Amino acid sequence: MTVMAERTRHMLVEEFEQIASTAPETVTLEFINGRIEEKCVPDGDHGEIIRWLQERCMQHRPDIWLYADDRGLRVAEYRTGRARPDGVLAPKGYFAGRGEWSDPEGVLMTVEVTSYDGDTDRRDRKEKPAAYAEAGIPVYLLIDRDSCAVVVHTDPDPQQGRYLDIHEAPFGKEVTLPDPVGITLDTEILKNYVR
Repeated sequence: MTVMAERTRHMLVEEFEQIASTAPETVTLEFINGRIEEKCVPDGDHGEIIRWLQERCMQHRPDIWLYADDRGLRVAEYRTGRARPDGVLAPKGYFAGRGEWSDPEGVLMTVEVTSYDGDTDRRDRKEKPAAYAEAGIPVYLLIDRDSCAVVVHTDPDPQQGRYLDIHEAPFGKEVTLPDPVGITLDTEILKNYVR
């Protein structure tokens, strides 16, 4: 085991926040399961998916906003994790006056869009859903470009660190994001944003 691996395993969240605050703008860091993770720079299709979802949310729920600017959330066991979802759905103005790492109470949904890298399975399909469930976030939406599917996670069980209801639909099908989101999405356009 390397010194860095040993250091990362026992790193305190305060130490991570110090490192993250000094990272260059070209690097985005997260702290999940006691490990520092570098978040990949999204490609153009990734950005278009987020833009499309922002439009859908605005059209159907003008009282909320999909924040897609690397908003930091305190997540995971006892809120010692730090994640930067691709999107955070919350009431407009929710992040005003909050620091870089906000408490997720009041967040309606987190969104992740898979990247074409080796860590996406572990990060977006396993660790992030567990962290968001532990934080009690009502809905986790995964737009999975590898499997061309939309996966809606609901009914978080913070004690077990998992969502109790998971619904998967292929791109092209309508998908309902249940309350507190309350939006139905026609996902046909997502077929345009995969390799």
